[in-house]
This record gives sequence, C-alpha cells and structure tokens, in this order.
Amino acid sequence: MSDCLFCKIIGGEIPSSKVYEDELVFAFRDIAPMTPTHILVVPKAHLDSVDAVTPENSGVVAHIFEVIPRIAQAEGLVNGYRVVSNCGPDAGQTVKHLHFHILGGKPLATEMA
Repeated sequence: MSDCLFCKIIGGEIPSSKVYEDELVFAFRDIAPMTPTHILVVPKAHLDSVDAVTPENSGVVAHIFEVIPRIAQAEGLVNGYRVVSNCGPDAGQTVKHLHFHILGGKPLATEMA
C-alpha cells in the first residue's frame, strides 16, 4: 500500500530501529515508547487490522506469535511482557496496518482500560 506508514518502513523508505526481520515479519522500536521496551511487530504483507485476518492469511499471524517470544527473550524481557493489537479507531489504532505491540521492561498495570 503506497500511503501506508508501516509499508514504507518495511520497504526502507522511512528509517526505523529494526530489531527483527524475516521473509514474513518486520519488527522495530516504537518512536513514542509507552514502556522501556516497546516494539512493533508487523506482517510484511499489508493487512489493515485484526479484522482482515482470514483462513488464507492467518499463517502470518501464527508466525508472528512464534517470533514474539524470540524478540522478547533477545530484549531481556525475562519477567514478562504484554502483547497488544488495537483494532479500529475506538481501540486506538492509528496506523491501518496490522501490528502487535510488545510492551515490557517494567511492571505493567493489571488494568487495561
């Protein structure tokens, strides 16, 4: 998608602080971190949000959840971390490209809202 911020980051048009990449996934540090460790994990193939996941493309989401623990371990998140995906404007999704936040590096509140 030519106007998608994350597609431009994946394509190298916009610089990022990459922490992981393979044939399906790109992960980079959030530019406005909410926790000491705040990494975004995105599929390279553009999907708007969780709502766009189908039986045909769900394998990439499974792969993301295989990669997330490896990234967390490499980042030293030994006491735990949170994985979040916002879906739609009411949930706070600001970039229409499926992405998962890895949040950690400090104790997090148990309340989510």
